[in-house]
Amino acid sequence: MTIKDTVRMRTVLGVCAVILACSVIPAWAEVAERDKAASEVATTFLNELGAAMKKEMTKGGPMEAIKVCAELAPKIAGRLSREHGWRVTRVGTRVRNPLLGMPDAWEQQALSEFAERSAKGEAFAGMVHSEVVAEPGGPYYRFMKPIAVQPQCLLCHGPSEQIPDAIRTVLKQRYPFDAAVGYKAGELRGAVSIKQPIDRGNH
Repeated sequence: MTIKDTVRMRTVLGVCAVILACSVIPAWAEVAERDKAASEVATTFLNELGAAMKKEMTKGGPMEAIKVCAELAPKIAGRLSREHGWRVTRVGTRVRNPLLGMPDAWEQQALSEFAERSAKGEAFAGMVHSEVVAEPGGPYYRFMKPIAVQPQCLLCHGPSEQIPDAIRTVLKQRYPFDAAVGYKAGELRGAVSIKQPIDRGNH
């Protein structure tokens, strides 16, 4: 193969790579639509969870609220996932159950970004992070909305020595490997994480 042939082949390969990239990366307008839809779903998740938590706290106290986190939150996430065909879940900076809520590498990076933005004075309420990510299974749109620790959360997630004995006993029974304690109000607790497959054929 001559030098000219080599240069020509590299040029062709480069053009093919650009075409392939453009074929799987959504246009800006579509990403903006995905951002809006994902933000609405994340807000729905947090509002439903917060309302259920408040109701159970009023009705049965913090012991009932533990059930909301343990049982109702996964049900809400599962329902939203089925309704939209996405993966909707919660991840934590420190997890209560190692089998649920453990962030993957991309989610860990987004959580670190949220913490850095908060340290610079930005409020968690207005934060989101989204990105189109190339993965072995294909391209995905990924979205994260942070969750801050609320004062009422400290009954179960505050410093261990400040958690009432009865609650600590229940938490130890339910979560023998619990690491989701030691938080202060206003700190980053975790995030709602959404993952959407991108159909290659539509781009």
